[in-house]
Amino acid sequence: MKTRITELFNIQHPIIQGGMHFVGFAELAAAVSNAGGLGIITGLTQRTPEDLANEIAKCNALTDKPFGVNLTFLPTVSSPDYPGYIKAIVEGGVRIVETAGRSPQAYMPALKEAGIKVIHKCTSVRHALKAESIGCDAVSVDGFECGGHPGEDDIPNMILLPRAAEELTIPFVASGGMADARSLVAALAMGAEGMNMGTRFIATKEAPVHQNVKDAIVAASELDTRLVMRPLRNTERVLNNPQVEKILAKEEELGKDIKFEDIIEAVAGVYPKIMMDGEMDAGAWSCGMVAGLIHDIPTCDELISQIMQEADGIIKDRLATLAS
Repeated sequence: MKTRITELFNIQHPIIQGGMHFVGFAELAAAVSNAGGLGIITGLTQRTPEDLANEIAKCNALTDKPFGVNLTFLPTVSSPDYPGYIKAIVEGGVRIVETAGRSPQAYMPALKEAGIKVIHKCTSVRHALKAESIGCDAVSVDGFECGGHPGEDDIPNMILLPRAAEELTIPFVASGGMADARSLVAALAMGAEGMNMGTRFIATKEAPVHQNVKDAIVAASELDTRLVMRPLRNTERVLNNPQVEKILAKEEELGKDIKFEDIIEAVAGVYPKIMMDGEMDAGAWSCGMVAGLIHDIPTCDELISQIMQEADGIIKDRLATLAS
């Protein structure tokens, strides 16, 4: 299948594995890329630019296909060494960067000078248009269904994707709620040029996370996620657990007076315990509503091959029959 996204990134299938904290390591990125999609290493999971350089080298040893690096620009007082991370990306031969969080505008000159293609993750049309205006090559349009941070507008993809298609000239992919061939075909029908999957790729054999995490996703339904940190305007969709219930109770108790410090133990620094050690109640961790559509743990190659085969069937058989 050829789309503007496959041509932009020189990949076989219009499927991207989004950056995910303590999930997007070289093993997963390489497996996705080897299966014909676009694998992504999560840059800030690596503690230093030197660590990222080593992870990129590891991925280069595992695949000769294109892969990218995610850089999330955080609103923090002590900013990560973004120039150092970008230097590691450039010197590692990576030519695709997925940006997220705050606008990447300040770092666009360095990225573009190195010939890097930039796809920015956005939760609204206005942010997507801003990304287009500063020179991003593509955007990942992230609907309210997504795991992680859905923004504060609460617009689901059935509305957000067609609106993006009405406004953008650069290509975009659908993110949030994407899991299978139906997701891909629906995204294409609404104007996207492919899809970005996060939660679905955690539940794969190559995802370097504890089996407890994969099993929790398979066991979850579409009703099992919660939105935390809404009063702080830093909303995050997470899989429900006792710690999440405590966060929600604290938010209800303190209302508009809540501060990040009131819940910090349940949201900061918990990912290694969860993803690496399988301590599922250690804190809040990002998970999409799409968990309700995830029923197995295939290899990345099995997953992507099945998606593309079934998408072809939906388009050629079901939709063509309806049209005729």
